Amino acid sequence: MSDLLVDSFGRVHNYVRISVTDRCNLGCQYCRPGETAGHPSKMDLLTFDEIAAIVSVLAEMGVTKVRITGGEPLLRPHLEDLVDRLSAIPGISRVGLTTNGMLLASKARALRQAGLTDMNISLDSLLPDRYAMITNGGDLSRVISGIEACFKAGFEMLKLNVVLMRGVNDDEIESFLRLTLDYPLQVRFIEYMPIGKQAEAWKAGYMALDGIMAQCADKGWNARRVEPADRMSGSSFCGTKDDSGPAKYYRISGAAGEFGLINPVSDHFCMACNRLRITANGSVKPCLYWNDEWDLKPFIGNNELLRQAIRRSLEAKPQRHEMIVQPGQKPAQHTMMRQMSQIGG
Repeated sequence: MSDLLVDSFGRVHNYVRISVTDRCNLGCQYCRPGETAGHPSKMDLLTFDEIAAIVSVLAEMGVTKVRITGGEPLLRPHLEDLVDRLSAIPGISRVGLTTNGMLLASKARALRQAGLTDMNISLDSLLPDRYAMITNGGDLSRVISGIEACFKAGFEMLKLNVVLMRGVNDDEIESFLRLTLDYPLQVRFIEYMPIGKQAEAWKAGYMALDGIMAQCADKGWNARRVEPADRMSGSSFCGTKDDSGPAKYYRISGAAGEFGLINPVSDHFCMACNRLRITANGSVKPCLYWNDEWDLKPFIGNNELLRQAIRRSLEAKPQRHEMIVQPGQKPAQHTMMRQMSQIGG
C-alpha cells in the first residue's frame, strides 16, 4: 500500500502517541525537574475533534495503535469520550493510555468500557516516602488503588513503567521483579534518558539495565526470553499477540507476569522504531530526541495536505537519536530542550 508511513530508512510506522495535555499533577524529577504539580497549560491544546481527524488520516496510512499520553492525560476532562471515538476509527485495533495512576481508581472502568485496551502506569518506587520524593508529592496508595481498579476492569494489557535511577530506586529491582511472580502484568525497567534541561541530574542517576538479569540469577530465578512466536502461539498470558515495541520481555519460570528491559541509551533500538509522536498543541515529532517538529493544525480538515505534512516529517526523521554524543563527536543538532511532559513520552 503506497500510502503506508515509511521513512527514508524503510521503517514502517504503525503506532502514534498523542499527548492530550502538558499539565501534570506530579513533578517527577526525570520528567519535570524543578516544576510543581498542577501548573496551568500554556498550550493551545488540540480538541477531541482535531485529534480524531488526525488519527483518522493516520489510520488510512497504516497506523493501527494509538497511545494517549500527557502530562497526565486523566487531567483532561471526559477522556473516555476521546477513547470511544478513537477506538471506533476503522483500522485502529488498540488504544492505550499512559498515566501516573493518581486519578485512575475512579476512571478505570469507564475507560475500559469506552474501548481502552492497554494501560501503562508509571511507578518508580514501591516505598511510599520514596515515591513521594521522586514524584514531588505523589501518594503511592492512590496508584495502588488505580492498579487494583485496572485488574477489576479487565484490561487486556497492564504495564508498570519503572525509570531506574542509580542511588534512587535501584535497590528495588528485586521487589518489582517479585510483582511479576504473583500478578499477570508486565513490569518494564526503563533507562533514565537525558531529556530536557537535566543533563547534570542524568549523569548522576543514569545506570544501564544489564545488572537485572544478574539479579535474577543470584535469586535462582530462571528468566526466559519471551519471543514473538510465544505470543502468536498464545502461550504468553500477559501480553498481546501484536505487542511490538522497544522492550525485550522475559518471564521468570512459573511467574504470572513478565518483565521488560527498555534501554534507549545503552542499546538504542532506533532501526526498529515504528512510532510518531504528536504534541498536545498539534505538532508531529518523528523522533523523541530531536528538536524538529511539524505543525499539523493548519491542515486539519484537508486530508491530503495533512497526509503531505506527515510524510514530510517522516522524510526528515533521523536514522538514530543522539542521546549520547561520543568524545570528539559533534552533535547534529542542539540538545532537545522540551521536557518529557511537553512531548508525551
